[in-house]
Amino acid sequence: MKLTLGFSPCPNDTFIFDALVNGKIDTGDYSFDVVLEDVQTLNQWAIEGKLDVSKISYGVLPLVLDKYKVLHSGGALGKGVGPLLIAKTAIPPEEINHKTIAVPGVNTTAHMLFSLAFPNATNKHFKVFHEIESAVLTGEVDAGVIIHENRFTYADKGLYKIIDLGEYWEQTTGAAIPLGGIVAGKHLPQNVMKELDALIKQSVEYAFANNHEELAPYVQKHAQEMSVAVMKQHINLYVNNYSVALGDAGKKAVSTLLGVYQQLYPATNMDTSTIFVD
Repeated sequence: MKLTLGFSPCPNDTFIFDALVNGKIDTGDYSFDVVLEDVQTLNQWAIEGKLDVSKISYGVLPLVLDKYKVLHSGGALGKGVGPLLIAKTAIPPEEINHKTIAVPGVNTTAHMLFSLAFPNATNKHFKVFHEIESAVLTGEVDAGVIIHENRFTYADKGLYKIIDLGEYWEQTTGAAIPLGGIVAGKHLPQNVMKELDALIKQSVEYAFANNHEELAPYVQKHAQEMSVAVMKQHINLYVNNYSVALGDAGKKAVSTLLGVYQQLYPATNMDTSTIFVD
């Protein structure tokens, strides 16, 4: 059975899926047409129901629950892993509502966490995540929400952290930060979704067991000129026990996000009858 599978070229995703898509584990009757795209593109495709299996931002999950279920493995959740709001100068948080802000995609978790912290900030410029540092540095925007490897590089470029949006989320909700998850289309049979979930878990466990000293060539190939040290920081931050399996705490974090989303956007009609693969 051939399935379409989408994830980002970021080290955490390629680390997780390397074994699955490159024949390092036995996938049985399953094969994959793989597409690597930025997460906002994947979010939009999920809204359209384009792929069988996909990485998404949890921020878009409320809009795709009619088409997809969340798998238990392969995602990015945790503590201390949230997006940062940064600027060229130390802007007091109370002034953010009057500033222009670059945000990595309208349907990203980063946008939702920013909206939770600054519900009255409306002058937003939506960009691909790796364009945001540059937009701040050139003065195109006053501040920006950064994710992924930019967490490790912004200070070296003379930028200042205004607020850790992940810390704000944790303090406000008491839940882990649900950044991105893996979803499977509801058109797939239940047994297929469960078998895919098990294969992704096996792929994550293979990566943990075999990539301690040297990162797989697949990870390095797609890492957008990052140093090996930054790649490892990236993976260590975003790939953890929640990536192996959500567990009760992970499912609670996702459910909390859906509740916060409903508070922020009360007009959204969400189908929460079946969130997770059984």
